[in-house]
Amino acid sequence: MLTVLAISNYRSLRKLIVPMRGLNIITGANGSGKSSLYRALRLLAETAQGSLIPCLAREGGLQSTLWAGPESISRSVKQGDFPVQGTTRDKAVSLSLGFAIDEFGYLIDLGLPAAGTTAFQLDPVVKQECVWHGPLPRPSTIVAERRGPVVRLRTKDDGWNVVTEALSPFDTMMMQVADPRNAPEMLTLRESIRAWRFYDHFRTDADAPARSPQIGTYAPVLSDDGSDIAAAIETIRKFWVRRNYQTVRCDISSGSLRS
Repeated sequence: MLTVLAISNYRSLRKLIVPMRGLNIITGANGSGKSSLYRALRLLAETAQGSLIPCLAREGGLQSTLWAGPESISRSVKQGDFPVQGTTRDKAVSLSLGFAIDEFGYLIDLGLPAAGTTAFQLDPVVKQECVWHGPLPRPSTIVAERRGPVVRLRTKDDGWNVVTEALSPFDTMMMQVADPRNAPEMLTLRESIRAWRFYDHFRTDADAPARSPQIGTYAPVLSDDGSDIAAAIETIRKFWVRRNYQTVRCDISSGSLRS
């Protein structure tokens, strides 16, 4: 379960850290950043699918998705005396996304490529990544980190092992380095992210996948497009009936019958 979501310099979100619980409801006025928060969560999900960079490119490139306000906000702006307005940037462009689950945390930092190094100047590149154990990233809790093309993993004797010095700038270490022997923590984290589901594009029109004939099979998790909704409902019914039957049978065998 997600426990923390962190976003920095994404669209209308300059710096945001949100504690999460089992059920989270985001409310606010139009333009307050609700959609940006949700889209940032979807971007984090793309890190485990290998499609983060193309996803940002479809949004118009990194420059189109960055926080458009000033690098620093003065006291007069915070007090509301002056509106928040964009200024010329002096520091390096950076977009950071991160989250924590019950056992691990992950952070990724994206920036622009060096001038003249690629024809895809608007595509972001991965500058840094970090995986840590526990609620907060500290030097002692980091189990894997990436700086530029170099990825290193913490060893059992608390040292470091460099696993690659040539990771592509458009690949995440979550996709290329995670394996059960050398990086089990990263593999656990990746599979956890791949289990996320988003239903904001759930269609209900006449040609929607949910209205089309589908092959019926066990569906413990509803697909993003709702194509297996009938199978998912039947799966719930099947296992709900079986679980309740086993409960009643257990109560009878113990000499009591409870509702």
